[in-house]
Amino acid sequence: MAEHRTMQRGALLDAARSLLSEGGTEALTFPALAERTGLARSSVYEYFRSRAAVVEELCAVDFPVWAAEVEAAMERADTPGGKIEAYVRQQLSLVGDRRHRAVVAISAGELDPGAREKIRAAHGGLIAMVVEALETLGHDQPRLAAMLLQGVVDAAVRRIELGAAEEPDRITEAAVAMALRGVCG
Repeated sequence: MAEHRTMQRGALLDAARSLLSEGGTEALTFPALAERTGLARSSVYEYFRSRAAVVEELCAVDFPVWAAEVEAAMERADTPGGKIEAYVRQQLSLVGDRRHRAVVAISAGELDPGAREKIRAAHGGLIAMVVEALETLGHDQPRLAAMLLQGVVDAAVRRIELGAAEEPDRITEAAVAMALRGVCG
């Protein structure tokens, strides 16, 4: 029975990822979750008490996985500049991934404090790695530079998500060049 509940919960989270990546936070409703999973709406409430609870669980499950992929890419780089490049490239390479799209949609939406805290904690680890790379490069305001660098990444993510006129690869290369010139220049 417990295994069945775990499968149902997994199916609900997967449906939530799809809804978020297709239509943002407005698309994530209990009737839509019920329809996607074939469960009765009352059954959805047995697993999650609210939309916020669904979002919080997705944050807890997906964000650390996504952050770990970025962290692994940074660890493979052997220079501070390489780490910063990996930080930008890896985030942008995950844009098409449904988990990443869901995380972006969640980040853009209204979050309850629990979900916001989970995202901040996972993101904090990544930012700390960037701050360290910037300190090694001798940047005089590494924390500020790390936050601005994330702003460049976020803008590039939105540009790719919107299906802008430029190819995703060109957006990535422009973001990497801007990041490296900005922090190393």
